[in-house]
Amino acid sequence: QVQLVESGGGLVQAGGSLRLSCAASGRIFMINVMGWYRQAPGKQRELVASIVSGGSTNYADSVKGRFTISRDNAKNTVYLQMNSLKPEDTAVYYCNADITPFLGSSQWYDYWGQGTQVTVSS
Repeated sequence: QVQLVESGGGLVQAGGSLRLSCAASGRIFMINVMGWYRQAPGKQRELVASIVSGGSTNYADSVKGRFTISRDNAKNTVYLQMNSLKPEDTAVYYCNADITPFLGSSQWYDYWGQGTQVTVSS
């Protein structure tokens, strides 16, 4: 089995910064895409940022220029540096990863972390 464990959420004032981390562990041969999603109360879960194994990134328009996603492939870990935080960034942030369990497998599995709360006060 695979686990994704997030950390780094919390309460911050508007304009502040937080850094989220997500470490994947378990039966992992390769991780393709890793990403961060968020879900605010009463809203659908939305993609915040994603990064493929080669390093190419994708961001939601609402966070471009403020958030930076990165990953350490050796540690199976993805990070989200969040700067210039706004109250509208308040949400539960979820880590996501596409993982294949062993060499030669054609199966890719989608895993989610448990979520970490980010609250930005005005």
